[in-house]
Amino acid sequence: MKMNLKHCLRVTAVVAGVVIGGDAVQAVAAPLFQNQTQTENPDYSKNKTYQQGMREGQSDRAHNLDHSKKRHFKKDDDQKAYEAGYQKARGN
Repeated sequence: MKMNLKHCLRVTAVVAGVVIGGDAVQAVAAPLFQNQTQTENPDYSKNKTYQQGMREGQSDRAHNLDHSKKRHFKKDDDQKAYEAGYQKARGN
């Protein structure tokens, strides 16, 4: 069986194009996924309800208690910040 040189060059060009194209797609998609992760996990570290959640989570962990204090906040962002702090302090 003879190998056709033109055929080998075409196959090599297609493979190289797929490899290079795949890297380009990955490079473009990476920042998009980073932005999604940042919106899913915002930085609450300076939020006072986050800090309250951290304190109560640490206290419950130290005394081996569960999430017995059900805090309800008017703002959804405050509730999320509190829960994020509590869960981080508990080690979950």
